[in-house]
Amino acid sequence: MVNSDSSVYRGRFAPSPTGLLHLGHARTFLTAGRRALAAGGRMFLRNDDLDAARCRPEFVAAMREDMRWLGLVWDEPMLSQSERLPLYRSALARLHAGGFIYPCNRSRRDVLASAGAPHEGDENDEPLYPVEFRPSPAAPVPPLEMPARTNWRFRVPDGQPLEFTDGHFGPQRAVAGSDFGDFLVWRKDDAPSYQLACVVDDADLGITEVVRGADLMRSTFRQLLLHRALGFTPPAFYHCPLVMDENDRRLAKRHDALSLRTLREQGRTPEELRTP
Repeated sequence: MVNSDSSVYRGRFAPSPTGLLHLGHARTFLTAGRRALAAGGRMFLRNDDLDAARCRPEFVAAMREDMRWLGLVWDEPMLSQSERLPLYRSALARLHAGGFIYPCNRSRRDVLASAGAPHEGDENDEPLYPVEFRPSPAAPVPPLEMPARTNWRFRVPDGQPLEFTDGHFGPQRAVAGSDFGDFLVWRKDDAPSYQLACVVDDADLGITEVVRGADLMRSTFRQLLLHRALGFTPPAFYHCPLVMDENDRRLAKRHDALSLRTLREQGRTPEELRTP
């Protein structure tokens, strides 16, 4: 664990190398960079490369090049999540020992079928996990075996309200078990979920503020529960408004026309993109 002075601003960029960065990434990263600069703080680059099936080395090189083209700076070396699995396994063992998690063999399809309708909100977010799929709290939890061959879920405290004040959107509130349910912390392909890896990395680096897109607002409530269960002090959060396309859909890596690489080839300059 990194020892850091919590009074010093520490932020991070956290792109995932599953495609080329687009205009939405640029707006979020530029906001993060400006906030760190205004606070006289430091920025770190985290390579979120846990999706082995989709992450590619050429996208890692491209994201670094595009970010430097934007004028972004960070402390070297870059942090790659794929090289930090022992840290995540240690955190999982702590959650297991504390009785916070249970094994789950249900698929996303099972969850959606039980709910009767897709989860309201981001299609990439986890659907609300049915209470009837849970094991009883009194049921013994099997040993934690590594490598994992099953999913592990965090049991949320049903009915408990969670609150935080977002740096952009102001006060936020959600109720565990209603606005979101039990969520994955480890996958059956023996990899940590985004939620667990993100919390462990932010705590390890002593991150004081997380700047990211508003599509991850619901994830913040899950991560607050993980911070608490693991005994970490959570960072502050600043969620940026999403950049939308002409059809009012949020940008994704399929929007090649708005990738930074394409915009550069069209003659756009970093100064144009830096304009709020």
